[in-house]
Amino acid sequence: MPAERLIRMLVVDDSALYRLAIRNALEAIPGVEIVGVAKDGTEALEKIEALAPDLLTLDVEMPGLDGIGVLREVNRRELGVKSIMVSSHTARGARTTTDALLEGAFDFIRKPTGLDGAANRGLLEVELAEKIEAFRLAADAEGSVRRSRIAVPKQGASTTQGIGLPCRAVVIGVSTGGPAALRRVLPALPAGLPVPVLVVQHMPPQYTAALAGRLDGLSELSVSEASDGCDLRAGKVLLAAGGRHMRLARTGGRVVTRSSHDPPEHGCRPAVDYLLRSVVEVFGGEVLAVILTGMGCDGLAGCRLVREHGGSVFAQHPTGCVVYGMPKVVIEGGIADRVLPLGRIAPAIVSHIEKTTTQTGDSRR
Repeated sequence: MPAERLIRMLVVDDSALYRLAIRNALEAIPGVEIVGVAKDGTEALEKIEALAPDLLTLDVEMPGLDGIGVLREVNRRELGVKSIMVSSHTARGARTTTDALLEGAFDFIRKPTGLDGAANRGLLEVELAEKIEAFRLAADAEGSVRRSRIAVPKQGASTTQGIGLPCRAVVIGVSTGGPAALRRVLPALPAGLPVPVLVVQHMPPQYTAALAGRLDGLSELSVSEASDGCDLRAGKVLLAAGGRHMRLARTGGRVVTRSSHDPPEHGCRPAVDYLLRSVVEVFGGEVLAVILTGMGCDGLAGCRLVREHGGSVFAQHPTGCVVYGMPKVVIEGGIADRVLPLGRIAPAIVSHIEKTTTQTGDSRR
């Protein structure tokens, strides 16, 4: 999508109040053209086909055909439009929004709940502007990759060192597009994985618990939201809780997670860099860091630290990234040992653990 092209948007919400609020917020954002509004899922599908928008704001909970139903129908018909889900602050809203993200929604915002109308409008404008900018960057990057105007390593390429140190833990960092990416990666890992997996997904509170629950139901591995004092165990996936950093600490002969309300890093809490620093403190370079789709540079400094200690780093190839941001800075920084399409990440993790264990003669598991 050329930078000067307007992003054509359709507003979908069963509430007339929110349709107006979202429309007002969008009108204040440069580079956006509102092509229409829809009051339910059925009307949304009709207008998607008639108006060909680039992006929807899509209410999660609607009578009749809800937001999930619209997403599934968009995917089935291959309509090519992306969606920013508009979620309530309730636990049910978090679960439904998480399902939408697992179905491939681009991202989500939460409906303001304050009594100050002007403040609510300002919050909507800020959050929508951030998501729309991420969408614009993603579209620009996708076009650049298709036109081969950026140099990226070949898929699966080994770009730096060979076999690294034995792998004691896998750390996955991901942001925009993360739930759908994790849905591809975690269920593809075997139940007998001999190391723990730690995941940082940039999400607010409530949503990480819902995501962990959904992924647990899809995976052979045990997946749960981390709390303070969780033991690291082989075959267990711990997802950092939204709104809190996760780090590792040794206590006696155990390695456990610790939660922290330390300041955000890169505007994120939890942050990938924060976790990776503590992982290196505990395991040295005996770690594999995996950076998947996401906006920004969180994970770059942590991956550099992993490499400095002899560990290994994988990054997702730009083709297939929802947002080629976090992997891009790792790849362009020369830190990625391998650059892989999403479908090859899980097999590569398993192979890496097996190879480093065998070729280094590690017997401490």
